Amino acid sequence: MAFGWTLHGDGKSLAPGEVVRPDERLSWGRTVGLGAQHVVAMFGATFVFPLIMGLNPQLAILMSGIATICFLLIVGGKVPSYLGTSASFVGGVAAIRAQGGDSADVTGAILVAGVVLALVGVVIHYMGSAIVYKVLPPAVTGAVVMLIGFNLAPVVANIYWPQDQWVAFLTMLFVIVVSLASRGFVGRIAIFLGLIFGYAVSWVNDTIFGQITSFDAGAGKVTTHDRVNFSGIEDAPWFGPVHKTVIADGKEVVGFHFPSISLTFVLLVLPAVIALIAENAGHVKAVAEMTGADLDPVMGRAIAADGVGTVIASAVGGSPTTTYAENIGVMAATRVYSTAAYYVAAIVAIIFGFMPKFGALVSSTPGGVLGGITVVLYGMIGLLGAKIWKENGVDFGNPVNLVPLAAGIVIAIGGTSLQITDTFSLSGIALGTIVAVAGWHLAKALAPAHLREGAVGGTSVVVDAPGAYKEP
Repeated sequence: MAFGWTLHGDGKSLAPGEVVRPDERLSWGRTVGLGAQHVVAMFGATFVFPLIMGLNPQLAILMSGIATICFLLIVGGKVPSYLGTSASFVGGVAAIRAQGGDSADVTGAILVAGVVLALVGVVIHYMGSAIVYKVLPPAVTGAVVMLIGFNLAPVVANIYWPQDQWVAFLTMLFVIVVSLASRGFVGRIAIFLGLIFGYAVSWVNDTIFGQITSFDAGAGKVTTHDRVNFSGIEDAPWFGPVHKTVIADGKEVVGFHFPSISLTFVLLVLPAVIALIAENAGHVKAVAEMTGADLDPVMGRAIAADGVGTVIASAVGGSPTTTYAENIGVMAATRVYSTAAYYVAAIVAIIFGFMPKFGALVSSTPGGVLGGITVVLYGMIGLLGAKIWKENGVDFGNPVNLVPLAAGIVIAIGGTSLQITDTFSLSGIALGTIVAVAGWHLAKALAPAHLREGAVGGTSVVVDAPGAYKEP
């Protein structure tokens, strides 16, 4: 089933305990409203992460809509999901940028990772979902997710936070308060609301206190500048395609472009594939629990579809994709799992993708605002690793878990490198992931029987940050 939804009841209301299944829908008016709600839920994170990765947010929104439609077609409409920008690639992309890579290098590496993810999905489809657990048990998956998040701490400390420390602090505080004090939908879009809040505070500071003298990420040095610059918004048209990547005044202005593939850079983002497998498995299991459907047979297709979405998006310079926890929260709150609402959301996102003025508005987000947002997001990504350990009862009294994972995490967070040849080295996330994954399996093979048996926890799943799934 891809189209042809059955009207649920009278199309207007749900009886207590009822849900609208993926192959059903409410009235089209209500379905359009739910689709718009899904757009708002995914909006903040979907354009924040392209900004952080140095990619074009307008293109990211456009390609997220296209990738979502592809996903729904591949899974036959059985798994309701929106494919927003993935946080799992941020660490690898930061490493690529630090080694002098440009946006074409970034998207080339992401494209290869998408191909790998799609192939893994095909293997899972034919071999069964149990293969995920065997190769990537909870101990390993948690470690990889954790090292990806915590590896990004220096990016916050050295790039975003120094641009405007007080705006960053206030934005961070706002996100924390809204996330915890608000209930339901408002709490799930705390990141989006935090962006609006930080943008407004920055504009007020410019109006009252004038320009700020601080580190300017665009200039790469300390300058005196406005926190908010509206010139790009005023010059941008309301409607039109995403511009092509150009070099202006020696600086890359990223837009539509074709990827460039380098093995060195590919290795920096491949660890994200492990996180994406866990994210997608978690999404499928969460939807299965809420709808009462057996979705294990389509888990491989869902993972492959995410890989295909990432390939399609990165092939034109867009951002990597993943299933979104924010939208799981919307479904849990509304009890509507209709894929019709996701088609509506995808179409709305595509329309936004052809609005350059919107893209310019997003791109003008002050660095201090990103500082406050990223300090929360990066920490959440890291702690999701601990969440996997806790929920699966991973025992760190067992040296099979403790020793190799401890080494891998510290290698990644500290940016430790291993020089292989004069022109090739492994470092940070890539090296840390190899040590964690290969080290764990080696330790398990060498350990005595009682330690091998105690090293495996429950089923390894995770719901993507930001906005980790919570009951309404």
